[in-house]
Amino acid sequence: MKAKKALKILSALSQETRLAIFRLLIQEGEEGLSAGMISEILQVPPATLSFHLSQLNDAGVLKSKKSGRVVTYSAKHKSVKKLNEFLLENSYKKRQKDEEKEPAKSELVEA
Repeated sequence: MKAKKALKILSALSQETRLAIFRLLIQEGEEGLSAGMISEILQVPPATLSFHLSQLNDAGVLKSKKSGRVVTYSAKHKSVKKLNEFLLENSYKKRQKDEEKEPAKSELVEA
């Protein structure tokens, strides 16, 4: 995952309602929930929910499936996994470089 994509996802999830929607959909698994159910569970008005679902969809963390008049939303677990890998990989690489720069404790102790 590239940094711009990670930033887009993190930006979308940095809003309280969107984070709540996303967490709910992660818990629901692959089946997901209809917009109506999400609205009811989180007590978010439909128009507001629509805006937030759009933002999450644009960030690439949701998938939707239309069946008649009902749209069901679920989290894209693959996107979340890639974001986690991106964050952890870069964190690990930085820590590893920092450790290489620091002298070992045995080098600091003089005989």
